[in-house]
Amino acid sequence: MPDRLPDEAQLRVDMAALFRIVARQGLHEAVANHFSAAVSADGRRFLMNPKWKHFSRICASDLVLFDLDGETPDVSRVVDPTAWAIHGQMHRLMPQARVVLHLHPPFATTVATLKDPTILPIDQNTARYFNRVAVDQGFSGMANSEEEGARLAGLLGDKSRLMMGNHGVMVAAETVGEAFDDMYTLERACRTLVQAYATGQPLNVLPDAVAEATARDWESIRDFSVTHFEEMKAILDREDPDYAA
Repeated sequence: MPDRLPDEAQLRVDMAALFRIVARQGLHEAVANHFSAAVSADGRRFLMNPKWKHFSRICASDLVLFDLDGETPDVSRVVDPTAWAIHGQMHRLMPQARVVLHLHPPFATTVATLKDPTILPIDQNTARYFNRVAVDQGFSGMANSEEEGARLAGLLGDKSRLMMGNHGVMVAAETVGEAFDDMYTLERACRTLVQAYATGQPLNVLPDAVAEATARDWESIRDFSVTHFEEMKAILDREDPDYAA
């Protein structure tokens, strides 16, 4: 957990920027998919995108503040039922998951449909995920119940990425910037893997020791992830600044 909780107003701005950046990269799914970010230390108060609003139009003021200790929201009105099922349980059961992103990105979802959705370490990006991704192979339809959300949280366990078989992917992180960069790199890693599979040639998989060392190097440069997000946000400030409204 961060040493200092982010200001809610700043968190709203950062989350709105994240939605728009992700839309620009084509990683979203129509008006579905959801991001959430904890406001309170225990994670029980959190922000989430409103029901069925396109990522490219979300502003800071649009984000809905939920309180797990307050009145249960009218899910049918303010938020997608699957969003509440997944993110409500993630923040209830895993307070360390400060920022939670759930997407159906093209290449990560392609890998999620494979019998073996392991992200094999074949380059620097794929090696970031060596032995660091939980896998769900129990897809049974839309995740629209609290029981299903709790099951997914249990599968994530002590990891921060969940490859959701036949579904998509989920990433959890301490900050918005780290969550963004992780999702960005995971999708690029899956793109490389899918393209490598498509050649029909044998993969040159890195030795375990090299893959593990590379993954640890990634974990030592959290400031890289934060800076990546800030740079993307600077582009947004110039080209699409109304996200902060």
